[in-house]
Amino acid sequence: MSVFSAVKEGAPIEVFALTKAYQDDSYENKVNLSVGAYRTEKGVPWVLPVVWHAEKVLVADETLNKEYLPVLGLEKFSAAATKMLLGDDSQAILENRAFGIQTLSGTGSLRVAAEFLARQLGYRTYYVSVPTWENHNLVFKNGGFLEGKTYRYWDANRRGLDIEGMLDDLRSAPENAVIILHSCAHNPTGCDPTQEQWKLIADVMEDRKLFPILDCAYQGFASGDLDKDAWAVRYFASRGFEFLCCQSFAKNFGLYNERIGNLTCVVKNPDVVKNVKSQLTLIVRGMYSNPPSHGARIVAYVLTDSQLFEEWKGCIRIMASRVIEMRKSLREALEKLGTPGTWEHITSQIGMFSYTGLNEQQSLHMTNNYHIYMLKSGRINMCGLNPNNIDYVAKAIYETVTNIPGPKL
Repeated sequence: MSVFSAVKEGAPIEVFALTKAYQDDSYENKVNLSVGAYRTEKGVPWVLPVVWHAEKVLVADETLNKEYLPVLGLEKFSAAATKMLLGDDSQAILENRAFGIQTLSGTGSLRVAAEFLARQLGYRTYYVSVPTWENHNLVFKNGGFLEGKTYRYWDANRRGLDIEGMLDDLRSAPENAVIILHSCAHNPTGCDPTQEQWKLIADVMEDRKLFPILDCAYQGFASGDLDKDAWAVRYFASRGFEFLCCQSFAKNFGLYNERIGNLTCVVKNPDVVKNVKSQLTLIVRGMYSNPPSHGARIVAYVLTDSQLFEEWKGCIRIMASRVIEMRKSLREALEKLGTPGTWEHITSQIGMFSYTGLNEQQSLHMTNNYHIYMLKSGRINMCGLNPNNIDYVAKAIYETVTNIPGPKL
């Protein structure tokens, strides 16, 4: 008998299982609204022109080699990423109270952050929103946290943020609890706090001595404006919070498989930076030793070249605008059909994802009967919509909510 006989089969990861099912489906009008990646109006991935440009320059540079990067990654990349996040006039950067380290995309950033907080600060309890990105819990439990709790976020009846419930739950959280916050384009709801609501959240966290981790996977991609999407992070910095922020360059650069992320650390006293970096170095060394260079060099090249930086901002405006347009088109199509319920939430939400309000039975009906692949939670990726399939999707939603019992929309 094998020593591995006792190993049980793990549960499938929903989004990847749906993508595989979509790929294996031969139905002509199939639609993939599950995977979190940008698609053009033609339904295909888009390699940004500035990425192509940067790659050609880097390939032609014979001074570059394939040597290991330092354990904490390419410093030029991390410095540029941290500046993009905190702003050109960031006091934390000017006072040497902020720094970044290169990580394996946003997921790797979260994992390094979790392990650091658990090992070095002894933090044991984390809070996530209801709902949240499904990987948050796995990452933090694997990172050493002993207890995962939740705070209210989505109000299904109002199809918006339950700010009262959220604040009440944060007030009840124990001191030093780690609160995972989505800095913009909340995944999966697409529903963000207003600036005034962010101030209330910060008030409670400061009063209760809670530690913020800001998950920043969509800066620029959400609204098309880098500064607007970074407002919450910069506000926490301006309030004097110490925090960690986990950045991903998968969405806003389209570098999904390059695994490029940055963990930004903001502290009150620059004297602690050396020690913090030393412990992060040991964590990374024991986890993956050092990160890859290719994607980091691409991002660093674009962010530090003024012309390419402006071209890149044009690219993220194109992506954000297309998502916004698809939101408008889907809502108009649903309302034109007379689909039961109200659909304002489709356009009031922001970013890649929309929480449609469809329940699990309705979502499965969409997949099984219409070959429209979406999460059981009712979350859809707006980038999967295009002018060629939006009417088909709207008609499928109309039929589904008309005939399958579900919540009042």
